[in-house]
Amino acid sequence: MPKVHNWHLGREMAYPYAGGQTDRQFAAVFNINRCIGCQTCTMACKSTWTHAPGQELMWWNNVETKPYGGYPDHWDVQVLELLEKANPGKQVWDPKPTTERKGPYGRFEGKTVFEAADGETQQVLGYLPTEDAWKAPNAFEDHATARPAEGTSLPEHEGWFFYLQRICNHCTYPACLAACPRQAIYKRPEDGIVLLDQKRCRGYRKCVEACPYKKVMFRPTTGTSEKCIACYPRVEGHEPLTDGLPTETRCMSACVGKIRLQSLVKTEPDGTWTPDPTNPIYYMVHEEKVALPLYPQFGTQPNIYYIPPRWVPRAYLEQMFGPGVEHAIEAYMHPSRRLRALLQLFRASRTIAFNFEVIEGPKVADLTVDGRKVEIFDDTVVGYDAKGDEIVRVSVQEPIHERPTKLNSI
Repeated sequence: MPKVHNWHLGREMAYPYAGGQTDRQFAAVFNINRCIGCQTCTMACKSTWTHAPGQELMWWNNVETKPYGGYPDHWDVQVLELLEKANPGKQVWDPKPTTERKGPYGRFEGKTVFEAADGETQQVLGYLPTEDAWKAPNAFEDHATARPAEGTSLPEHEGWFFYLQRICNHCTYPACLAACPRQAIYKRPEDGIVLLDQKRCRGYRKCVEACPYKKVMFRPTTGTSEKCIACYPRVEGHEPLTDGLPTETRCMSACVGKIRLQSLVKTEPDGTWTPDPTNPIYYMVHEEKVALPLYPQFGTQPNIYYIPPRWVPRAYLEQMFGPGVEHAIEAYMHPSRRLRALLQLFRASRTIAFNFEVIEGPKVADLTVDGRKVEIFDDTVVGYDAKGDEIVRVSVQEPIHERPTKLNSI
């Protein structure tokens, strides 16, 4: 296999195809701390893309309750067990960062899903879920690990759960693409969105088996596989509500909790991101390191990032998001002045913000947070579209609107 650089792992790894660069890469940050589990994103996707016969059990977007929930059932536990069996006791991290851009989380010493495969019966280590495993997307919803005898407090709750929001990660090194014997799956060079050509697909389900996140699904009525398409007509600017500008996906623009922020980042030939601290996703991932990839040890270099939940045991989160968890939670709980302003940009506009700037405002409060004195400034974050034009501006301090005393003529 060719060698490619995976900056999530901080090293080169084996992958069936060379490359990794796209003109831009579809990417997003999900703030788990804000999610209320309302499933509005799930239904926005379902009502748009997967409401036809044969798609009843397809949920391209789902929100599952961790640690017990999962769609399909226990998808992540099964993949982790397969990796451990293939590489016993060696699925570990050296958390010391190698370089800021090529290894910000340290170095993963274990085997990826590509390196752990036998190369004969499988190009990618994986498994096919049973039919029953797809039937309960809401399994264990809101189930906590325990009922605390007393009240809970940070940094870790005695009894806990959290919502994990999932879509296709549109990985830099997709496992589905690597496994497809028909080469029916491809990654678009203009935006890194991973698509499946159903005319080439023959329903072998190698993609379903290979994807460690189980975000490729088989449709029995057509005998082909399907997956999230990142609402690419919207990303291309075909949505009339935004005057032909690149638009956020349905799941992101429908988010009630304002947990999602989408953009596109420029990439280098080795798959790393071109430095651009004015891009909101680049800034959160590389400058503040407040957002982390989901199971980076799988090796696919996913492009959906998460701000980890503050109340969950750190060992569990480190297995899920890698060794940057402690720093990410600290950065979120005590954000820099610039990050605090940027967090207001989440769901402020359905038009994709390619860049942002922060306009400093007056100090409005002195607070004590977690024993620290914090100054709050009423700064304003401004988002800019693909053309560099302003699309939105939001302030840290929300304006107060008083209703008039007389609301009607009665």
